[in-house]
Amino acid sequence: MRTRPYPAWISRLFILLVAALTFTGFMQMPLAKRYALTTLPGMAWTGDFFLVHKIHYVLGAGLLFLVALVAANWLKAWRGRLTLTGLGLARAVVVGGLLASGLLRVYRNLPGVTLDPAWILAIEWTHLILVMVLGVLALVALVRKSSAYAVRR
Repeated sequence: MRTRPYPAWISRLFILLVAALTFTGFMQMPLAKRYALTTLPGMAWTGDFFLVHKIHYVLGAGLLFLVALVAANWLKAWRGRLTLTGLGLARAVVVGGLLASGLLRVYRNLPGVTLDPAWILAIEWTHLILVMVLGVLALVALVRKSSAYAVRR
């Protein structure tokens, strides 16, 4: 069994947050009611857009915290002894794009903020496409058995 160059809880928390964000992100679309997910025991909450939206924001804040923690550790201690893998760099760029487009979506939802409909569409599609790209990159890493973002130098 290989040892990770960074704590395993970081990977586990990242996977959990991204999975929960993906689920709540898709539940903000009318998928839950359309596909009768709300009729399953304990899943009625998935049909409440505002609740799911708030949960998505809380999870997004958790992801921002985790990314900030990893970035601080990278700058402080890991930069000299770790290097990003090719897939790790690609996924880090996509996660950065997701965070940026997510923050733009939060800004767009603030009261009194009005954006051009073309900008809104670009923000929404960028966010959705980046989620799909992150999923594809994760599957590529899984198939290639190279899931680590960073390795020892």
